[in-house]
Amino acid sequence: MFFQLQWQKTKWGLTHLHAKQSQGDCLSVCVCVCVCVCVYVCGLVDAEFSAKWAALFSLADRTLVRVQDLTPEKADQLIWLRARVHTSRAKGKQCFLVLRQQQFNVQALVAVGDRASKQMVKFAANITKESIVDVEALVRKVEQKIESCSQQDVELHIERIFVISQAEPRLPLQLEDAVRADGEGEEEGRATVNQDTRLDNRVIDLRTTTSQAIFRLQSGVCQLFRDTLTKKGFVEIQTPKIISAASEGGANVFTVSYFKTSAYLAQSPQLYKQMCICADFDKVFCVGPVFRAEDSNTHRHLTEFVGLDIEMAFNYHYHEVIDSITDTMVQIFKGLRDNFQTEIQTVNKQFPSEPFKFLEPTLRLEFTEAVAMLREAGVEMGDEDDLSTPNEKLLGRLVKEKYDTDFYVLDKYPLAVRPFYTMPDPSNPKYSNSYDMFMRGEEILSGAQRIHDAQLLTERALHHQIDLEKIKAYIDSFRYGAPPHGGGGIGLERVCMLYLGLHNVRQTSMFPRDPKRLTP
Repeated sequence: MFFQLQWQKTKWGLTHLHAKQSQGDCLSVCVCVCVCVCVYVCGLVDAEFSAKWAALFSLADRTLVRVQDLTPEKADQLIWLRARVHTSRAKGKQCFLVLRQQQFNVQALVAVGDRASKQMVKFAANITKESIVDVEALVRKVEQKIESCSQQDVELHIERIFVISQAEPRLPLQLEDAVRADGEGEEEGRATVNQDTRLDNRVIDLRTTTSQAIFRLQSGVCQLFRDTLTKKGFVEIQTPKIISAASEGGANVFTVSYFKTSAYLAQSPQLYKQMCICADFDKVFCVGPVFRAEDSNTHRHLTEFVGLDIEMAFNYHYHEVIDSITDTMVQIFKGLRDNFQTEIQTVNKQFPSEPFKFLEPTLRLEFTEAVAMLREAGVEMGDEDDLSTPNEKLLGRLVKEKYDTDFYVLDKYPLAVRPFYTMPDPSNPKYSNSYDMFMRGEEILSGAQRIHDAQLLTERALHHQIDLEKIKAYIDSFRYGAPPHGGGGIGLERVCMLYLGLHNVRQTSMFPRDPKRLTP
């Protein structure tokens, strides 16, 4: 017969034993009742016994501190801490643990003495890596900095330790291997973790200090994006992701069954952003998933990613839109620089890169200037050819050498390489009032002034062989008066990748989707 006893806390603040039955008979219940009665009676008879049980199970009275708050100012304080066991090492009558919370860790010591027995040291040494523990410990200053931990000036002397959740002894990957810098330890034959292993075991990989830093910084990008645009008077909107026609007019869309017909996953919120402008929202933005059915297995493409989209009406010139977007990006860069240095440094330990540079005001070049720079560097390309990925990177290097910036705008793209809703340049119909923005030589935003005349929009849609019936509601929204407007779409994962100087967008996608990966 098997039963499991668990302590539970009632809504009245009392604790009691609860037995889980495994075979449906009453023996477990009987044992449970007997134990409860024994504990209750012993508590009445022996005050010391009662106090020990109350101290052990009065969890609500414990104030848990954070690892990052363990500084020399807390020296000689008795604290409670919940953390994961990162590593453990037994040595004679003592055991050293490294306890981890997200990006921060601290060394802890269990040693035989007044507060710890040999059995306790043995117990601590046998706790498996990644288990979650509660410890009561005394904070002590150390004479020599502990270089291997984030909290280098203190260590914990453990008096009590409880396993809250025990991890299996065999992990699919070792976190110390997963945070090893590129090339580090190869000569010594130390293990490294490849990308597929990381992504197959993403939950474990996300526990690394580097991953924690990446996605906390990514959260900061979203928050800065929202805060900056809200201060500028923008309204956040949500748009449909199941649509009746390809929003960009191309064939690279996912088709889904929609009752008795077919629908598509949105390539962007483009059409709906513009319809909101026609509905007098004036300035809008949205943060949400976008889908691209592109069979492209590159370092920077995903089939699903997070789009940061902007659309706004302007008064006199579409450069008002460019100015608003570039200022938003600059505010994001400043916010990351000023508020996320811990995260940036954590990532740089494993993936070193040069600090991201930007100018105020943002550098703006015309497409023809970029072509001239590339031709001067030996590249052969036509006036109306789009930039290839290698040429984008080369241009980024040329711009960095000449202007010392990693962020710039390229304006006036050829009309032939832009979507149907892009406004032609009135002074040269071969070009358009459109622009891309680049970070470290890679495109992170594509945008333009949009056509706001229904007749011209219809002509351009037909030129791109788009079924007008499928975008009828979109075109009709311009028949009742529409202000001049423009906007752009930013790829969140790509921005984070390039800001941190990483080399693969899968590192900045929490659970990436590409042509070869649909799980986890």
